[in-house]
Amino acid sequence: MTRDELTTYIKAEALRLGFDVCGIAKAGVVVPQCATMYNGWITQGHQATMSYLERNCEKRFNPTLLVEGCKSIICVALNYAPKQPIEGIADYAQGMDYHKIIKDKLHLLLKSINNICEVKGRAFCDSAPVMERYWAVKAGIGYIGRNRQLIIPGKGSSFFLGELFIDIELCYDTPYERNHCGDCRKCIESCPATALSDEGLDANKCLSYLTIEHRGELPENIGEKMGKCFYGCDRCQVVCPHNRFATPNTTPELQPTEKLLKMSYDKWKRLTKEEYDTLFAGSAVERCGYEQLVRNITAMNEAGHKN
Repeated sequence: MTRDELTTYIKAEALRLGFDVCGIAKAGVVVPQCATMYNGWITQGHQATMSYLERNCEKRFNPTLLVEGCKSIICVALNYAPKQPIEGIADYAQGMDYHKIIKDKLHLLLKSINNICEVKGRAFCDSAPVMERYWAVKAGIGYIGRNRQLIIPGKGSSFFLGELFIDIELCYDTPYERNHCGDCRKCIESCPATALSDEGLDANKCLSYLTIEHRGELPENIGEKMGKCFYGCDRCQVVCPHNRFATPNTTPELQPTEKLLKMSYDKWKRLTKEEYDTLFAGSAVERCGYEQLVRNITAMNEAGHKN
């Protein structure tokens, strides 16, 4: 099989496995401007308490240090736009944990490639020092919008990203060099916590960070900014004009359970540890933990918001 034929096969197999988009980039050191911007973001403390973002920058900027012999980065995207959004929980967390879903699919893709030729590789999904959006742009999938999300033209930004680092040369896609945000600033203007600016995202203010990653007491008056969402925040995506193209995902593992669909404001207020464990077993919401979720619900309740 020629390099071109193998590349075509890999992309077709990625789609067969359920991914919505697949592109391939040549592995190499990230451009200096990208590394400078990232280091500046860290220096300003915009990563908040997420110290893991400060570590392993050498590997973050050079994938060949993360995976020895890496020559190609296969980038995939999986749609998570819900069929029926659930108030209270960010869209991405309404099904099973996306990390496992995507990595399982990438492992199947790697196995399929090895049925044709011997390849060594590693699969990643928000689980290692990988600049996922950077490589998705290099793989021609889309561009990084003003809301700091990867926007896929004609599809929107409600997508999980994953990568397969492999040790063979493939045919590479043309990097996506256009930015279609234009003069639109809806995401910045709609951010309830003013976490977004023209300079980027300050996680210290971001409701997604505060309701998921932040430990301890919430900052004063955060409940008023949360609105009706006590886990995460989707507003910078909801207002994005590109998400008018979004279509409901069809991945079975990403569909909410009947129990979750039946939750109401009054039920959330009385949420027990046992109910939490049942509702979110195998879900990304487990990262938050019961105590923190109750903390968030309480803050929303005290601010007078109701589902």
